[in-house]
Amino acid sequence: MAYNEELAERIRAAVKLFPEPFTEKKMFGGIAFLYGGKMTVGPVKDDLMVRIVSDKMGAALQQDFVRPMDFTGKPMKEFIFVSAEGFKTEEQLQGWIELGLEHAKSKL
Repeated sequence: MAYNEELAERIRAAVKLFPEPFTEKKMFGGIAFLYGGKMTVGPVKDDLMVRIVSDKMGAALQQDFVRPMDFTGKPMKEFIFVSAEGFKTEEQLQGWIELGLEHAKSKL
C-alpha cells in the first residue's frame, strides 16, 4: 500500500519545528512519526493518520474531513484519519501533529 510521499515530506518539515525529537517507522502501509517510541501522525495513502487522546476524540470526529481510522474494518481506539482537505495549510497540519504529540506524551 503506497503512501503520499509529498505528505510525508510536509510532515518531516513540520516536525523539525518542534523541540521534541521524532523518529520514523514504516507501519500501516505508510510511515508513522513517533515520539518516545509512540505513534503521533503519519501518511496512509492520501490520508493523515493521527493518534488522539481519548477525551478529545469526540471533538475531533465532529470536524470536517475527519473520520475514525477503520484500517482493520472497524474503528480503532484513539486513531483518526484526516482527508487532504483537513490539512491543506501548514497551520492545519501543525495542529494535527500537536494532537498526535500530546497523545504520545500521555503514554510515556
